[in-house]
Amino acid sequence: MLVLNKVRSAGIAVVAVVFGILSSVMAANATELRMGTASQGGAFYPVGQAISSLVGKYADGLTMVPIVTQGSVENPRLVNKGEVDVGITNNNLSVLANKGVGPYKKSGAMNLRSLGSLHFSILHMMTLDGSPINSIADLKGKRVAVGPAGGGTIPFLNQVLSLEGMSIDDITPSFLSYSDGFSQLADGNVDAAFALSGYPAGAVMQAQANKKLKFIPLSDDQMTAALDKYKNYNKVVVPKDVYNTDSDGAVLGVNNMLIVDAGMDDKTAYEITKAIYDNMDEFRAENALANQIEPERSLSLKIPLHPGAEQYFKK
Repeated sequence: MLVLNKVRSAGIAVVAVVFGILSSVMAANATELRMGTASQGGAFYPVGQAISSLVGKYADGLTMVPIVTQGSVENPRLVNKGEVDVGITNNNLSVLANKGVGPYKKSGAMNLRSLGSLHFSILHMMTLDGSPINSIADLKGKRVAVGPAGGGTIPFLNQVLSLEGMSIDDITPSFLSYSDGFSQLADGNVDAAFALSGYPAGAVMQAQANKKLKFIPLSDDQMTAALDKYKNYNKVVVPKDVYNTDSDGAVLGVNNMLIVDAGMDDKTAYEITKAIYDNMDEFRAENALANQIEPERSLSLKIPLHPGAEQYFKK
């Protein structure tokens, strides 16, 4: 019996070694993809980490690593130049990138395709609860934290200001990270802070732990005008218990998405898409923002689905 147990143990050990070698060989032969996210303090990076984990676990022959970038504005450029294989951006910016307009005028028209829908980013427009700022017009001449230079908040901010006939020249902008901007708001060093981010946003949560905040509302007419003019935006209602505000916040939001170059082969695009959307329960357990993802929205994004992703969603 002792001899038999030793033989069994030896057999198990051999199988384990062989399995380990095979796993190492398979990993070595896997194609490593790079995903453009944002700064490590933003929402995109942990979302990218969760997606990379799913791809490495479930996509045949693929692994993925999240890459720190400047975020949603830069990611289309990085995909276009082949510096990353997959990127996170939003409906609005993807359309501008494919047209070669707005922040992509110098880059020229791109040929991006979507892999699928992600969570919404909303334009947090916030100030301290006792502030006299109660409208976009009240921001004139005020110190406003507008997010990092080159970030996704800036184009959104310009469009919101234009609803009141204003531009960024009518405020005193501070180009700060979201966490620094909302910290400065809590400390009274700026009068308002903006952030295009998923919710709840860590920067806002940290600020509201020390100071009571409120949303700077758009009027009903401004909201209607914005949705009519900017077809890529949506109205999103943030419940008051998210940031402990006195009332719900009706804000502008935009659907985030995964983008790739149109030249990605169909099998790779299909494997990435399948690895993510076949495993939404695991994705949601890994990252709370995944609870806001509605996969069916992938069929109504503003740029075309990659044929590999289309094959998955229309199967």
